[in-house]
Amino acid sequence: ATMPSIYNSNNSSYSPLKFSGVGWLGDIPEHWEVRRLKSVCRFTYGDSLASDERIDGAIPVFGSNGQVGYHICANTLGSCIIVGRKGSFGKIHYSLEPVFAIDTTFYIDSLNTEENLRFVYYLLGQLHLDSVSNDSAIPGLSREEAYQNIVAVPPKIEQSAIVAHLDNASLILRGGVSQKQELVELMEEYKRAVIQQVVTRGLDPDVPLKPSGVEWLGDIPEHWEASQVKRHYSIQLGKMLQNSATDPLDIEVPYLKAQHVQWFLVDTNDPPIMWASPRDIVQFGISSGDLLVCEGGEGGRSGLIKDIAPGYIIQNALHRVRSLADSKNEYLLYIMRSIAHTGWFDAINNKATIAHFTAEKFGALMIPIPPPAEQAAIVAHLDKLTSDIDNTIAHTRREIELLEEYRNRLIADVVTGKLDVREAAAELPDIRSDEIQS
Repeated sequence: ATMPSIYNSNNSSYSPLKFSGVGWLGDIPEHWEVRRLKSVCRFTYGDSLASDERIDGAIPVFGSNGQVGYHICANTLGSCIIVGRKGSFGKIHYSLEPVFAIDTTFYIDSLNTEENLRFVYYLLGQLHLDSVSNDSAIPGLSREEAYQNIVAVPPKIEQSAIVAHLDNASLILRGGVSQKQELVELMEEYKRAVIQQVVTRGLDPDVPLKPSGVEWLGDIPEHWEASQVKRHYSIQLGKMLQNSATDPLDIEVPYLKAQHVQWFLVDTNDPPIMWASPRDIVQFGISSGDLLVCEGGEGGRSGLIKDIAPGYIIQNALHRVRSLADSKNEYLLYIMRSIAHTGWFDAINNKATIAHFTAEKFGALMIPIPPPAEQAAIVAHLDKLTSDIDNTIAHTRREIELLEEYRNRLIADVVTGKLDVREAAAELPDIRSDEIQS
């Protein structure tokens, strides 16, 4: 990805410099101060809030993991920094609007620092506070330990220039990230639509159609049939977990469970072990080309085994699927993905209780069945098309990562005095407060 130019022509290095005395800070501008964090800002504990006090209102309530609800309270904070104290300790959120901080957090507002509050926010992001925890049974951010951090602090007028530069840079970079995230979403939606279209209508756009009689499916080509999965595929539920030997012939074997199966992929690395008999190994064994389908969790999630060593079996959270004479596992995989996108699995798995995609439900599932040669053509077409889409998505996501890395590196260089942005900041347009993000 090409990095955007964030006023680089006006950025320069400071001179003269001095050694900060701290390894991670290194040299800093000579006119900056080296101070402990406790002299820069004060961490104030959030208030206790009983669960029955959390009622609808205009004031966001922040806990350690971010916003947790709303609360009506006269004693609210204005613009402030929220720092996670327990749970996601060290997680930092900046709020322009009044908020309410509860007792799993610290907060810093203008009364708790004489420095530019927004500069303090950028500064805290460099301290890795999530690695500072106390010795209690529940890990959390210790205010006393956090205060021992050494930081470099410029004059307040320079802090304002730094904030202006970083806010503008963040706005530009996040705009780029947002555009690329929208592109990823569009590509994902396009892939879903393509799979749905091809597995239910085939590759000929002019083919005559007929009603399938299946709720999730709609019309299908006239020469296709709609039929139950069990008429075209064998389904084997896996073995119940066996933690010890029950017979002299039992041996320990590697097994796969639902967590090993993601859409289109099966992870066979570092499998757990269970005991199984020679008969179990035959009955529940898996091999290359088998389709594994989740019985529990996200029922219906399916992955195809590309290559696997002998001796693996499946636990009873998985179905093993093998095609019969007129059907292909690769085609059924695309069908399963298409059904998942319609939400039909949620409907038949009864997710209001414990969701199970049982062998009975799976076998009775109605799917479109094209002739075998057409199934092969559909699979080849979708393999090529989805591979191209996935490559584009992966490339775009990598560009997003690079933009985020660039932003983080820019903040680190500016806040630690490695980059002088005062001249660049003087030429910046004003940013509306509602454009500023954490």
